[in-house]
Amino acid sequence: MACYISSNNNRFYVALESSYGEVAAVANARRFAGIQLRARQQAVQLDRRDKTGSRTFLGLPAGVKRQTSYQLRTYLAGWSDQGIEPSQGPLIRASLGAPVRLAGTHTLASASGTTLNFTAAHGLAVGEAVTFGSEIRFVAAIPNAQSVVLNVPFTLAATAGSVLGPTASYAPANSLASFNLFDYWSPETAVHRILAGTAVDRMAVKINADFHEFEFRGPARDLIDSVSFAPGDGALASFPDEPNIADFESNIVPGHLGQAWLGANPERFYTITEAEFTLDNNIDVRDREFGSTLPRCLSAGLRDVRLNFTLHEQDDAATKSLYQAARQRSPISVMLQLGQQAEQMFGIYLRSIVPEVPEFDDGETRLQWRFTGSRAQGSANDEVFLAFA
Repeated sequence: MACYISSNNNRFYVALESSYGEVAAVANARRFAGIQLRARQQAVQLDRRDKTGSRTFLGLPAGVKRQTSYQLRTYLAGWSDQGIEPSQGPLIRASLGAPVRLAGTHTLASASGTTLNFTAAHGLAVGEAVTFGSEIRFVAAIPNAQSVVLNVPFTLAATAGSVLGPTASYAPANSLASFNLFDYWSPETAVHRILAGTAVDRMAVKINADFHEFEFRGPARDLIDSVSFAPGDGALASFPDEPNIADFESNIVPGHLGQAWLGANPERFYTITEAEFTLDNNIDVRDREFGSTLPRCLSAGLRDVRLNFTLHEQDDAATKSLYQAARQRSPISVMLQLGQQAEQMFGIYLRSIVPEVPEFDDGETRLQWRFTGSRAQGSANDEVFLAFA
């Protein structure tokens, strides 16, 4: 028996559920580079108002409702096995809702600016990502079955015969999927846990930190552990063993690498000092109904997508146009590319976002503008698109 459990002897896996609260199979391919998981389950605190003859609390009966929540932090990792969904993909799917779109390679017949013409039907959709060299871009329009218009051009011009690489793209949808988080430890006799019926109420991406970092948090249906497990928990007959520990995608992406494109006619900005993307699903769980101590399902409310970013103010047209757009409440588009190496890139595309008037921060030697709480908008499930490449 170990005298203590090292917090570094910890491994995380994720799997989407086929039915709410039912634990799915755990697999090595779904292990990801987690930093920290905080899971909390507590009984709903109720007041007893019966007259007991004293001021002493006599306790609550067994079977009161339980509430479970979590907060997960993870680094952006690479995507080396591009034949399958990235290991962190289920977390992104649970945040947005739509199934992943895996795109293979495409060969160009010609290219001009933001217009790409392919040698065959591309099968791409608006908001889906494409990649060439060390850059990721998003499809803004589709003129025909063999052509697309990108949100911004590649900086290294693609030419006839160029091959675009694989991507995994994610789009919003009305309903959200639930998932399982598996929390395994060493030694094998330690307490292992599973979060069942887990949902992403809030997703955040921090940009230009030491490393690009994701944060997910929200409610879960139940917290199952290997010590108190009883058959039937999470629709399981027994607590699942951890897969044989194998190599996993551990190539995390430095936080200062990437690109930022902003504006009504997007231009690349080199002056971003920090940024944070947030997505709130405003989830409500059905946990107040008669006959169950655990939630029965989840329901997503109005999606709230926002961007906070800070940049050095410069006396150029592109920077001043951001201030003008904020004053006039005019929408701009934003694309953030995290990473700059093939198989280690992540893209965020906001088609229409209204910047808030920036705060002038003159506390440092160079003036900075802080744009806070700028909210994305759209027509129907099109205000944000995310992708790996």
